[in-house]
Amino acid sequence: MKAMRLETPGGPLVCREVERPVPAPGQVLVKVTACAVCRTDLHVLDGELAHPKLPLIPGHEIVGSIEELGDGVEGLQTGQRVGIPWLGWTCGECAYCCSGRENLCDEARFTGYTIDGGYAEYTVADVRYCFLLPGDESDVSMAPLLCAGLIGYRSLKKTGAAQRLGIYGFGAAAHIVIQVARHQGREVYAFTRAGDEAAQNFARRLGAVWAGASDERPPELLNAAIIFAPVGELVPAALRSLLKGGIVVCGGIHMSDIPSFPYADLWQERSICSVANLTRSDGDEFLPLAASIPVRVETQSFPLEAANEALAMLRAGHLSGAAVLVP
Repeated sequence: MKAMRLETPGGPLVCREVERPVPAPGQVLVKVTACAVCRTDLHVLDGELAHPKLPLIPGHEIVGSIEELGDGVEGLQTGQRVGIPWLGWTCGECAYCCSGRENLCDEARFTGYTIDGGYAEYTVADVRYCFLLPGDESDVSMAPLLCAGLIGYRSLKKTGAAQRLGIYGFGAAAHIVIQVARHQGREVYAFTRAGDEAAQNFARRLGAVWAGASDERPPELLNAAIIFAPVGELVPAALRSLLKGGIVVCGGIHMSDIPSFPYADLWQERSICSVANLTRSDGDEFLPLAASIPVRVETQSFPLEAANEALAMLRAGHLSGAAVLVP
């Protein structure tokens, strides 16, 4: 099969002909029809997430059809459409797994990072971590829901019932989350790079009541803020935009160092929390919700061989919505 592989830290990805994988017991072989490009892929390529499997096929927002069942697989059949997310395997036995916190499993393995992912024509996946994807939405539209959507949804849940919500970094995850938040009746305030009028207009078009630069104060103080941009300096800025008792949720897997800030910015029961990975229950909740709203995902498609181009556009902030590779 054809695959885009990371062979040396820092990339670029190289197009290779490699052996098509064979599903082990408990796995399925999936023919990839779409794989979205995520900022986490950049963190892997750039060495900001240490010790990736090498050589590595990246990609963890995968949609495809089941081509073959490994031994012992029940409840699925060939031809069904499935989604494969970032969390690819857990032990199922530790205290975290047994308490509904499998996202924190010490032995967890991750699609497109410690196991091969979806920048390829085929991939294999643990059947426990495949979501059936019914419905009429295209494979390209569904792919970003597998990470941008799921991590965004988990981040949104961390904000509780926050009525006035700030979102810092208006990319793939934010443009999905705002649709869920607006469906729930929340007010959304969007923060972008300074001078990025396209992103601000995009946010307004999706229902943001205000959009401005990340160094600006919103016109009203917020109950909560979600930070998707991997910029630690945004944490103190977001804290200063919160009402008493508000929360800042850091939705990325990697972020630059958070600078020191006065305790007064945190006082009055403001808080900061991170979001780590996802759980299967997140998918069970979010995917039907996204279909019922319905969430409309804006995408730009690229052939598999153009993965480096798509990643470069993401790094430069030149994408509106999500990039999706189509083998």
